[in-house]
Amino acid sequence: MSKGADDKKQILSTILVTLALLTSILAGTVLVYRKTDQKGPRIFGATYMTMNNPYFTSLNESIREAVEARGDILMTRDPAQNQDRQNEQIREMIREGMTVLFLNPVDWDRVQPALSECKEAKVAVFVVDTSVRDSSNVVSVIQSDQYLAGRLIARDMKEMFPDGARIITMYHYNIHSAVQRLKGFQSEIEGDDRYEVVGSTSKTSEIETANEEMNRMLRVYHNIDVVFGANDQTAIGALASIQSYLEEHPKYGSDIHVYGVDGSPDAKLLISRGEMAGTAAQYPEEMGRKAAQAAYDYLDGKYVRKNYTIRVSLLNKQNIDPGNLNSWQ
Repeated sequence: MSKGADDKKQILSTILVTLALLTSILAGTVLVYRKTDQKGPRIFGATYMTMNNPYFTSLNESIREAVEARGDILMTRDPAQNQDRQNEQIREMIREGMTVLFLNPVDWDRVQPALSECKEAKVAVFVVDTSVRDSSNVVSVIQSDQYLAGRLIARDMKEMFPDGARIITMYHYNIHSAVQRLKGFQSEIEGDDRYEVVGSTSKTSEIETANEEMNRMLRVYHNIDVVFGANDQTAIGALASIQSYLEEHPKYGSDIHVYGVDGSPDAKLLISRGEMAGTAAQYPEEMGRKAAQAAYDYLDGKYVRKNYTIRVSLLNKQNIDPGNLNSWQ
C-alpha cells in the first residue's frame, strides 16, 4: 500500500474517532467515565445536602428501589449541609468501589473538586433536584422545573392579592434550585409596583434556621402579606414563627399567606387546614425513577440526555386532595 493511501487511512480513522467522541458528548454520555470491568453487584452512591428533609428521604428510597430491583447496592451518605464533609464522603465511596453517584450538592460550586475525582475514578455522576456550576464532569442533571415552581407561587399569590402585597422571600444563596425558584417568583411581579419585596433572607433551607430568620424579620418588617419559602421546610419554619408571634402580638394581624415548594405531606396537611397558602409540588419518586433509569441506560451504552426536567404543579386549599395528605405525589 502506498504512503498516500496510508495517510488517507490514518486521517479517516482520526475523523471517525473524533465523530464518535463528539456524538458521545452531545448525547450527554462521556464514555471515559464508564467502568467495564465491574463484576457482581454494582455499587451506587448517593449523597444529598441533608437527610433532615423528608423530600430527600423519598427521593433516595425511589432510587434505592430501582437499584436493588436490579440486584445492585446503594450507599447513602448525609453531609448535614457541610460541603467539605460531602466531598470527603464522595471520596470514601469512590474508595469503596462506587460506579455511579447520585448527587445533590450542598454548594453547587464547592462540590467541583469531588466531581473531578469522580472523573478520574471513572464514576458516572447524576445530579438530582438541582444543578452544579460546571456540569462538564456530570453525565446528566435530573431536576424539577425550578423556575416554573416559583412562577406558579407568584401567580397564585396575585390571585389572592390582586391589589398588591408586601412580601418576604426566604431561600439559600448556595442552593441553585432555590435561587431559580426565587427568580421564577420575581419574574411574575417584576415591574408591578403593587407587589413589594420588603425583606429577604438568603441563608435558610431548614425549619430551624427559617424559624430564627422569620423571628428576626417579624420584629423589623410590619404589615406583611406573603412569605415565599424556597422549600417547604423553610415555609414550615416561617409559619411556626408567625403563629407564635401572632399569639403574642394579636394587633399585628393574622392574614399572612405562607408558600413553599416541594408538596411534602406536612405542607399538604397545613394547606388542608388553611394554615399554609400553597406549595409548588415536586415529584421526588418520579425524579428518583428517572435518575435511576438514566444511570442504567448510561451503563448499558444507551442514549442519555444531559438534562431531564420533572414536572411541578401548584397545590392550594382549592385543589388539595384530602385523601392524599400523607404521601408524596
